[in-house]
Amino acid sequence: MLETLSQLMNGFAIALAPQNLLFGFIGCLLGTLIGVLPGIGPTSGIAMLLPLTTILEPTAAIIMLAGLYYGAMYGGSTTAILVNIPGEVSSVPTALDGYKLARQGKAGLALSMAAISSFVAGTLSLLGLTFFAPNLAKMALQFGPPEYFALMVLALSVVVNLSGRSLLKGLISGFVGFLIASIGMDPMTGVNRFSFGNLNLMSGIDFISVIIGLFAVTEILSNVEENAVDVYQTKLTGLWPKLSDLIYTLPAMLRSTVIGFFMGLLPGCSPGVTSFVAYDTEKRISKNPEKFGTGEILGVVAPEGANNATTSGGFVPLMAFGIPSGPALAVLLGGLMMYGLQPGPTLFEKHGDFVWAVIASMYVGNVILLILNLPLVGLWAKLCKVPYPILAPMVLVFSFLGAYSVRFKLFDVGIALVFGLIGWIMKKTDFPASPLILCLILADMFETSLKQSLSMSQGNPLIFLSRPISLALIVIALLLAGFSIYTRYSDPKKAAQMMVESE
Repeated sequence: MLETLSQLMNGFAIALAPQNLLFGFIGCLLGTLIGVLPGIGPTSGIAMLLPLTTILEPTAAIIMLAGLYYGAMYGGSTTAILVNIPGEVSSVPTALDGYKLARQGKAGLALSMAAISSFVAGTLSLLGLTFFAPNLAKMALQFGPPEYFALMVLALSVVVNLSGRSLLKGLISGFVGFLIASIGMDPMTGVNRFSFGNLNLMSGIDFISVIIGLFAVTEILSNVEENAVDVYQTKLTGLWPKLSDLIYTLPAMLRSTVIGFFMGLLPGCSPGVTSFVAYDTEKRISKNPEKFGTGEILGVVAPEGANNATTSGGFVPLMAFGIPSGPALAVLLGGLMMYGLQPGPTLFEKHGDFVWAVIASMYVGNVILLILNLPLVGLWAKLCKVPYPILAPMVLVFSFLGAYSVRFKLFDVGIALVFGLIGWIMKKTDFPASPLILCLILADMFETSLKQSLSMSQGNPLIFLSRPISLALIVIALLLAGFSIYTRYSDPKKAAQMMVESE
């Protein structure tokens, strides 16, 4: 413990050097901007910035790229709250309650609590990264394909609570998400499915375009239909949280930190997954679950805390074993390799100063992001005072740019328009969009882990029940789903209150 603290202090000395501090600030600033702009994301941001870092020395370069990564998690909530456009997949649950708060004139409160929750979760998860990295990474290595399949089943149990008024409509929405994900090449065999000879469909449908369509385009179509003049329905109030708000939300911040950090240890378990799980957890344990989806501040705090804790958790297997937990960290791994820094157990021994400088810079980066985001709360909130006839075209332009920028295809812009119309119809017919998004995110890992597991067992499905971790996860998933269904239908009066629309 004392040795670790000594190494961390040495890391702070390096991270706080003027040059490293400057590039850390630049990374955090760029990350925030990338998070705000829909569609770009940290993966694209790191990939674009990576060639430019070759002129820097390794510590400064990786500090900047890491700052961009977790800075994007901070920024993704801004447009989700203000105009119902998640800047990141992980901000989709944030939009469910954050946008409702904005419509009530509480955008400032939602934005400031999102920033504070991100700071608390990010800082606490860094403590886990600092003191328990090697041991936690070894735990993550115990997960094979059957365990990942069981984990996806557990995540899918969230669909029950995201189904709004009708469980059947929620399940149909989730099934459609799986169908959309199946378009393109089979992840195991490479066989084309449902592409109908179209070259664009062969590469699949990008989920960013789907999200932009279901949220941004759908929201604008709905507001145009309602002749909206302003986003806010009431006077803008409460830019800063009260002490009572902090006390009320602190337990949710701590729970989302634990969920995000430990799930972030698992390769492929993205912040998009953990934010949904954290949101669902808060809704399950709440004494007033009917408030979720109507402007509950816990619905903002939980996903924002979880996605930032996940970013820190992902550095554990990356640093300790060279295993990236997601696409963004895979690109960052490429940056490490480019500088001749081979992640793994020996990285701490051979390049200890570098590792501890990067870890210390993440503590500093969380403070920088809090300082960057909190003063901007009032400015961001006032953006929604722009008359809607002016704001809506601006939102559409940035949304379509975001859809285009992922793969540089106009086809993806068309997909966003198509799903905007589909989302508008779903909203009119009371079909929830969240189960579709969640299943779209989970489908690839669900299918891959299922096929790999059955290949391991020569087609015997009992492999999922013969391994303790996968069995435990499946049992927990069934219990949670069963409890949610029981709660939904056991008391008709209470069920009517609880089944609020999760849009």
